[in-house]
Amino acid sequence: MEYAIIETGGKQYTVHPGEILQVEKLPYAPEDVMELDQVLLISKEGNVKVGQPLVEGAMVKAEVVAHGKSPKITVFKYKSKIRYQRKIGHRQQYTQLKVIEIIDGESAPVRRRRAASPSGATQDGS
Repeated sequence: MEYAIIETGGKQYTVHPGEILQVEKLPYAPEDVMELDQVLLISKEGNVKVGQPLVEGAMVKAEVVAHGKSPKITVFKYKSKIRYQRKIGHRQQYTQLKVIEIIDGESAPVRRRRAASPSGATQDGS
């Protein structure tokens, strides 16, 4: 069973490939593919990798399904004997994500950048 524990919006989620989950609102349009790189733990084929605090090179690819608002909650403040009452409602915004794949640091190709040459230097050394 393949799964990962990720952190987004200050909360931690256990995710599986193909799963749809609700997270705090993210600034992406629906059908965008995003990479979540705050991976705390990965379990693939019985091998478990625990990050310290993050698993290096690991990421979770997810597609934004939709944005929405959670059901309304009512907050009611009341102070006795002084005729003070206050009623407030709140609806939290969220983003629905569909997990496409979990990439661990070992199976992902490492991209290396070439060292920038000092300004003014040419390739032939003159």
